[in-house]
Amino acid sequence: MREKEVLSQVYLFRELTPSEMDMVITISQEKRVKKDAVIFKEGDVGDAFYLIVSGSVRISTLVPGVGEEALTILREGEYFGEMALIDDAPRSASAIAHEDTILLVIGKDDFRKLLAQETVIAYKLLWIFTKTLSARLRKTDEQLKSIFSIAKTF
Repeated sequence: MREKEVLSQVYLFRELTPSEMDMVITISQEKRVKKDAVIFKEGDVGDAFYLIVSGSVRISTLVPGVGEEALTILREGEYFGEMALIDDAPRSASAIAHEDTILLVIGKDDFRKLLAQETVIAYKLLWIFTKTLSARLRKTDEQLKSIFSIAKTF
């Protein structure tokens, strides 16, 4: 099964057993997006998260007076939009297909139901989410430090 092979390579799901992975697959859907297609916009209601099966996705934000500012480009095996599964805040950035891309999409409601029913899966996934969010926050802190150090020279 192709989905199981892809999921087993994704950092988020590496700790899951094959039967736990099957449970995740049952709540996921494949989505194909063309290059430059908007997957979601900054400010949208977050209703799902996404795993990149193939291709790449640009995560960006709109900077007033500047335009789109790419924050990162994510590639095969990476995931995004997971904050929507944890809180009900609007999307903090936009996601745009950087090239033709295949995604696995997991809806928020289905994901929350799975976590409520399967506490072992919940523990494993939420711990990895915590690590991922922490790493992304550290990266953002470093980017802000760089921006402030450049701004001081002007």
